[in-house]
Amino acid sequence: MSHRCIRILGIESSCDDTGVAIVNDNKDILGESLHSQGAIHRELGGIVPTIARDFHKENIRRIVDEAFEQAQLTEKDIDAVAVSVEPGLTLSLKVGLDYAREIAQSAGKPLIPIHHMEAHALTARITHQIEFPYLVLLMSGGHCLLAVVEDLNKFSLLGTCIDTSPGDMLDKTARRLRLKTLTHLSHLSGGAAIEHLALTGDRQKYKFPDIMGHRRDCNFSFSGLQFHTKKIIGQLEAEYDTGPASVLPTVSDICASVQHSTLTHMAKRLYRAFLFCEIKELLPESNRTLVLSGGVASNSYFRQGLAGVAEQFDCKIACPPARLCTDNGVMIAWNGVEKYVRGIDILQNDAEIPVKHKSPLGVSLIEDVYKAGLKVKRLKLNDHNKRSYCNTATV
Repeated sequence: MSHRCIRILGIESSCDDTGVAIVNDNKDILGESLHSQGAIHRELGGIVPTIARDFHKENIRRIVDEAFEQAQLTEKDIDAVAVSVEPGLTLSLKVGLDYAREIAQSAGKPLIPIHHMEAHALTARITHQIEFPYLVLLMSGGHCLLAVVEDLNKFSLLGTCIDTSPGDMLDKTARRLRLKTLTHLSHLSGGAAIEHLALTGDRQKYKFPDIMGHRRDCNFSFSGLQFHTKKIIGQLEAEYDTGPASVLPTVSDICASVQHSTLTHMAKRLYRAFLFCEIKELLPESNRTLVLSGGVASNSYFRQGLAGVAEQFDCKIACPPARLCTDNGVMIAWNGVEKYVRGIDILQNDAEIPVKHKSPLGVSLIEDVYKAGLKVKRLKLNDHNKRSYCNTATV
């Protein structure tokens, strides 16, 4: 008897992207559609929740229809509807959940609630052969965290962002540098514009203090870097006497320096996470995997640098393609597929499903990491300006 593939519809609306996809248990993306509000919110200087909600409402039906049309399927052909319900903007999440309920009720299908961060952490399993457990570094515009993914619904959190996320810091730095006034960069996000300019910049030109250097944990903090960057920009504007619409002549050096400092901060936390995992035996001795996910993971400089850290621990690196690193419907649908196969969180349409603005990932081991007192002794760069790595560490 031939096996009929399980097909799951995934709906993502946690922030400012309306993403929909239909994925089966053979890892085939049958249909996919996305409406991004990025350009709109960049013009507004940040995400406005009520505007994000209104655009979700305006576009979600069309995006769902496009995914079904591309897959050449109807609502009756899917097995369940997976939808992101936490964490995120509550107004945006509710739009996705309400429409998911509408489809589920119409087609007589169950609902599968999805934790947005868990979906990001598991996305690489659709593009790579990855076995549990593995380490994930999730970096985006809203989050930055390190966790051990022990199973489909079992996560051990090693570190999280205590203030500004790396994506938010890079976007705000790009706005402060007025990068959108540069025609060839106007279509890019702030982080992508910084990455582009950094290619021709001197990463050693400007020095930034290691704000969290004294903390022997895996938590991230980018507000200090953002503050010092803003201070340097102000000083340079006074020195060069730039106008309100001008871009500094040293903008590439600033971008390279900020990008490099961001990488250094993340690399130190990642190195400490590997040390902790070795002590606690949280990862296998062989066939180790580090997954990089989230929108900031699409930065090739970060990928190369963090891969250098992983190599020292005989760990291979896996990263979804850039389009699956940012928020999308595929990651929600795939998480739904894995849950459906395992019989996890399959709910009836009338089940009470709250949406949550904040929601922790798994069980926190953050305090355990701090108490372990693992010291990263020195961070060294190679001569090719491509890979950053920690060359020594002591416990």
